[in-house]
Parts: sequence; C-alpha cells; structure tokens
Amino acid sequence: MGSCGSSHVKPNRTGKKIIRKPKPWKHPQPITRSQLMQLKEEFWDTAPHYGGKKEIWDALRAAAEADLELAQAIVDSAGIIAQNTDMTICYDESGTKYELPKYVLSEPTNMIRFG
Repeated sequence: MGSCGSSHVKPNRTGKKIIRKPKPWKHPQPITRSQLMQLKEEFWDTAPHYGGKKEIWDALRAAAEADLELAQAIVDSAGIIAQNTDMTICYDESGTKYELPKYVLSEPTNMIRFG
C-alpha cells in the first residue's frame, strides 16, 4: 500500500526537510572504493574555491560523512537549507547555493567490491 518512493517531501517539526540518503545511482564507469575516496577528497579540497563559506562547506562535509540523524542535526545547527532531501542542493542563510555530487553522499550501485 504505502510507497517508499513518494515524491512528497515531509518537513520535520521545524518545517525543514528531513535529510535522506540519495536514491541509488550509477557511476559512468565501475569504480573501486579507493577511487571513490579520491573523488571525494578532490571535491572537498576544491569546493570552497567555488564560493560560499568555508564553515558551511565544513558542515556539509561533516553531514555527508555522518549517519542521517547526525547529518540532520549538523545541517539544522549550521542553518543550512536543503532544497533536496538528499542534500545535493543546499543553501546557507544568506542564500548562497551549495551543490554536492552524489558521490560524496553515497556509494554508486556499480562500485567494484573485492573479495
């Protein structure tokens, strides 16, 4: 009866969107965990150079690397507004836009797993 894939976004008690994991996604080519980690590091190292506040980028990184409950607390306490519940598009309180690629938020479905 109920659908997990509902497009309706349910705000939490404060009216803000509740953070969720991104929908499953596929990288253009299968990649290993170490390649994914390298992509993440490169993104976080360069992201602040594209604008926005360093403290917001730091909070977004902490949220991206945390479990969902902690991520929600980090986003709320930093005053970050998530346009999308998967955090791919966020804004700070002054309206500056922050875009996060899915690879910093979750693993692709075609990740190469050894063993």
